[in-house]
Amino acid sequence: MSGRVVSVTLDGLTGRAIEVEADVVGGLPGTVIVGLPDATVNEARDRCKSAVVNSGAPWPDQRLTINLAPSTLPKSGSHYDLAIAMAVLSAQKAVPAEALTGTAFVGELALDGRLRAVPGVLPATLAAAEAGCTHVVVPEVNVPEAELVEGIVVTGVRSLRHLVALITGDEVPDDPPVPPIEPPAVAPWGSAARLSGLDLADVAGHEDVRLAVLVAAVGGHHLSMVGPPGVGKTMLAQRLPGLLPDLERQDAIEVSAVHSVAGMLPADVPLLSRPPFLDPHHTASAAAIVGGGSRQVRPGAMSLAHRGVLFLDEAPEFAVNVLEALRQPLESGRIVVARSARTVVYPARFQLVMAANPCPCGQAATLDASCRCTPAMRRRYGERISGPIRDRIDIRRTLVSPTRPELAATVSAGRGSVELAHRVREARSRQAHRFVGTPWRTNADVPGTELRKAWPVADDARLLLDRQLHADKLNPRSADRVLRLAWSVADLHGHDVPDADDVRTALSLRSDLPLDAAMRALVAA
Repeated sequence: MSGRVVSVTLDGLTGRAIEVEADVVGGLPGTVIVGLPDATVNEARDRCKSAVVNSGAPWPDQRLTINLAPSTLPKSGSHYDLAIAMAVLSAQKAVPAEALTGTAFVGELALDGRLRAVPGVLPATLAAAEAGCTHVVVPEVNVPEAELVEGIVVTGVRSLRHLVALITGDEVPDDPPVPPIEPPAVAPWGSAARLSGLDLADVAGHEDVRLAVLVAAVGGHHLSMVGPPGVGKTMLAQRLPGLLPDLERQDAIEVSAVHSVAGMLPADVPLLSRPPFLDPHHTASAAAIVGGGSRQVRPGAMSLAHRGVLFLDEAPEFAVNVLEALRQPLESGRIVVARSARTVVYPARFQLVMAANPCPCGQAATLDASCRCTPAMRRRYGERISGPIRDRIDIRRTLVSPTRPELAATVSAGRGSVELAHRVREARSRQAHRFVGTPWRTNADVPGTELRKAWPVADDARLLLDRQLHADKLNPRSADRVLRLAWSVADLHGHDVPDADDVRTALSLRSDLPLDAAMRALVAA
């Protein structure tokens, strides 16, 4: 006797249909799971046996072999429990095999037969739909997450008894609801909800830096800020997400899928509509930032910040291998986590914001000039962020502690986040119109070759950029980043094509030079 059902395995966000086969033959009683299962999957035989027996169904008293095909793929996780139990019931003819055709089963069984929530239901449902399944059965608490996928029927059940009754047409038992997965005691480093209500107008002074934050929001550019402690670097970084528009539906599903795999998707908010904000501590490990794990490769902060902001405060204090791991995702928008048994790819198109002190003690630019660091110490501290990483940062700003008269003159003098967010949406709509039919969303996404070929700048702007290249003030990659910045400045001003003034502003933003009064007026009241 044999039974066969479908489940899903996840490789990063990419899912693949798994055929779960159960075969009952004569011999001594025993259960064997084959198909490269890990310890969690091997333990499923005991969970499923207790769940089936406690649900009122018999467990085979003969030799039972459960195969997870294809056998070349490693299997991990507890979400195979429901599929294994249904395959065993089908092998014993307890449920009709034809009722299981075209249906994927995902869920973890408790010993009494209750169906517990599992992470990764959203990408698993996407994979089931792509594999041709027309129906998916998930734990009841995961239904809102699975229903985000169009074109597939979702059924939520509370227990194994509940599912068997639905299939056989018996009376559905009145099982109590199963609580969702407990969220982390502490939100993962940061969250967009934590930043609600923060206003850019709260930052006194620093018109140049506030404008840099605005341009960064318009084009999705990376930003670096250097200044003494308490000058406002963290305040500015935390107010950047408030300028960003809501995620488009496709991006929201992708972001939600990443958080679902990580087990950090709230049960009551299955679709994340706001750009995420991640601010890991500088003591975080490479696995926490990049992603990884011993048994199951999980996304790190880089992937959890996909389509949002990754803020590295005290950036020089991060481990060198963590900082150097930024190189690949800053260019490609994805992170590849390679392990001996498998390689997992996660999306990681985030907006990087780095903040740093000017020296180890942080007092180099303060008014009282109390810094005692030597020039060599300051140089070594700055060199902890390598040249290739600095070259990938589009906007660079140095913050200086404002004087008391400057603070008094600028308190509540800047435009608020609501007004500036409206300007960002207008500039983003210009980009959406310009890049329609292409895979790019913002100026920072467009490759330099495509930008120069499809959207050339004005002649005076091109000549200015060429002079910078010939004078060796820019390398080709820097020139492309200045060009992208110029387009963001032009979108802010409503220019159809960047002119020489837009390029000068872009050069100032990248070279940490003062901005002109016309640009400062964009953020001044």
